[in-house]
Amino acid sequence: MSSVLYDAQGPRAKRRNVLYTAGFLVVLAAVLWWVYKALDDKGQLDWALWKPFFSGEAYSTYIWPGLQNTLKAAALAMLIALPLGATLGIARLSDHVWVRVPATIVVEFFRAIPVLVLMIFGNELYSQYTDVTSDDRPLYAVVTGLVLYNASVLAEIVRAGILALPKGQSEAAMAIGLRKGQVMRLILLPQAVTAMLPAIVSQLVVIVKDTALGGAVLTFPELLASANTMSGYYGANTIASFTVVAVIFVAINFSLTSFASWLEGRLRRRKKSTGAVLGVEDSVNIAGHAGTGAAA
Repeated sequence: MSSVLYDAQGPRAKRRNVLYTAGFLVVLAAVLWWVYKALDDKGQLDWALWKPFFSGEAYSTYIWPGLQNTLKAAALAMLIALPLGATLGIARLSDHVWVRVPATIVVEFFRAIPVLVLMIFGNELYSQYTDVTSDDRPLYAVVTGLVLYNASVLAEIVRAGILALPKGQSEAAMAIGLRKGQVMRLILLPQAVTAMLPAIVSQLVVIVKDTALGGAVLTFPELLASANTMSGYYGANTIASFTVVAVIFVAINFSLTSFASWLEGRLRRRKKSTGAVLGVEDSVNIAGHAGTGAAA
């Protein structure tokens, strides 16, 4: 069966692909066996090192408090960065120079700075010029760095998503009397959201992972930082501690991605199911309402 990207495989190509697949599986099995033997020889697979993670003490004392801080910082950063990024992205499309140029400067400036530098700068800023306590300062600094960097990236995602739409969408909306703000709010953004959703979710996953930078530099007690303390308490079982933390991070990010995939599919199905055909009278009524709103 042919495709747009490649032709149908012949008998020789099929046999070659089967051999390549078998060879890859053999190499993968050998690598996994080598890793298993190396860990077993070093005693990293002993039950004594993994036993604490099958009881409630490790989770209640170390993992759960760290996970709460990770989710708190990530949630705050998402709640602030999403609307801020959308605002900056729309501002970059403005016809007014006094709106477009400052938004462009802000986006390009903070997008070019590493998020770790923004966190350190935020920590010093709160330390020197605010009354934020030393206990709350790491959280504020982490959220500030995440918001400034990710809002700039999300602004570019929003701008690219809107520009990717056919120009006929906005031209048709203006032809029936809608103002530019109404076109953006009622026509362009609802359509662009579906196309932007995978990129937005990828950036949200980055926010969750980048909270670990605060634990590494600013002593923010997040999930990865709790793994260091937990490893030392249970006899330097580094492999077990970081494996458990890695599994938790994978579960969080996979859940976020799965929810986004479900939401994207639901939005696409809803758009397909609402394809009603408007008659002449309906079009006239819409144009009349738009003209009334514009006059008001």
